[in-house]
Amino acid sequence: MADRMKGKVAVITGAACGIGAGTARLFAEEGASVIISDLDVDAGQALSEALGDSARFIRTDVSQEDDVAAAVDLAVSEFGRLDCIVNNAGIVGAVGSISETSVKLWDTTIAVLLRGVFLGMKHAARVMIPQKSGSILSLSSTAGVAGGLGPHAYTAAKHAVVGLTKSVGSELAKHGIRVNAVAPGNIVTEMTSAVITGDPTNKKETAERIDSTSPLGFAGYPIDIANALLYLASDEARYVSGHTLVVDAGQTTSGEAGELFHGQEADILREAGKRGL
Repeated sequence: MADRMKGKVAVITGAACGIGAGTARLFAEEGASVIISDLDVDAGQALSEALGDSARFIRTDVSQEDDVAAAVDLAVSEFGRLDCIVNNAGIVGAVGSISETSVKLWDTTIAVLLRGVFLGMKHAARVMIPQKSGSILSLSSTAGVAGGLGPHAYTAAKHAVVGLTKSVGSELAKHGIRVNAVAPGNIVTEMTSAVITGDPTNKKETAERIDSTSPLGFAGYPIDIANALLYLASDEARYVSGHTLVVDAGQTTSGEAGELFHGQEADILREAGKRGL
């Protein structure tokens, strides 16, 4: 099937690498015009150029309202409308035991992982309500549907994304706007590699480690999450709203989801967060 996003316009935050980049490529292949929104200027511009006339790049700090508003406004000024936003940008953020977690790092983590989603929803709604249509998508995590699978701030934010998806979906349904989330499991990305191996470029070892613990026997990749987002963004999901789609090879039902991350050193996690991968 092709052209599932033909004529649609999407903003994707954190789109310079990982799941965001995979989603931008897939949406463009399926006919969408895309706004590549990210802090990484070099990677973001490179992806935008690779996608051609159907893409634009804008530097975005999702914790800042003016930046998120500008990304949404760019979609409208360049392509005439906004049909979908994917609130994907994320970091690992604050780590450590609850008694030792830094308030400053907690606030920074929540600013990116939760305030950024709130701002994406807010400004997408601003444009979509007059259109009487749209799809708002956000990235939660298996850490957002179960405990013990991520650091405390990350887990709290990802649980909040699930709740916000339900709440905002309930409000915006009368405007013809669907609001959904995807909760990925262990996916081979730069951020996951930084957590598992300490090296964001070491995807080979990351894939091998995930292969060995996956209930299905193989690792997930950005395209697996992009495909889920494509479904929810497309008209095929026209009757789906307020839903969080878990894409994790069955890890949260098999009880094996946390094995890869147990025992990781806090400094590795903290460095991954500083890189903003």
